[in-house]
Amino acid sequence: MTSSWLAPILAAIVGYVLGSIPFGLLITRFSGAGDLRQIGSGNIGATNVLRTGRKGLAALTLLFDLAKGAAAVAVGGMIDPAHGPVIGGVMAFIGHCYPVWLRFAGGKGVATMMGVVLALHWPSGLLFAGVWIGALLILRRSSVGGMSAAVSAPIGAWLWGHPQLAQAFAGMAVIVLWRHRANIARLIAGTEPKVGKKG
Repeated sequence: MTSSWLAPILAAIVGYVLGSIPFGLLITRFSGAGDLRQIGSGNIGATNVLRTGRKGLAALTLLFDLAKGAAAVAVGGMIDPAHGPVIGGVMAFIGHCYPVWLRFAGGKGVATMMGVVLALHWPSGLLFAGVWIGALLILRRSSVGGMSAAVSAPIGAWLWGHPQLAQAFAGMAVIVLWRHRANIARLIAGTEPKVGKKG
């Protein structure tokens, strides 16, 4: 049995390691699409993978980034049933955004956050997905869809009566907004590119 003080630490470490796996970078490199950090925005997420023109690779990146968030919640729960799911999930999200292997220059965290939210509270996860897809289809700007979805998760968790989860989701949402600060500046300036266009 893992001691009570060690279990949360182990869940955090495992979650961070899972989250820090740069699937977008690995998938594009092994497929011959080049170094993702030298393409478009240089981000390692699915939106930038889409700029390679390989929609299948972008979808695969989205799936793997989502899955690693959900996996961190599951593994965290195995290590520490009481606190491990939230700790593992949040740390996976942080690992994706700030991976030590890439000098802490990671992705913006939207897909990984969705995986975490779905695994911790599926109704909030479905709300997240619905807002993300809806905003993306209407406005055709990935940044707006991602930020709107991230903000919707803590609101949903709070309305469904899970204030502690709402706090965890709110913390992740703040980081998502911070990671999108350049996009916010471009949105204000009217220069943010639409999905499918370079920039």
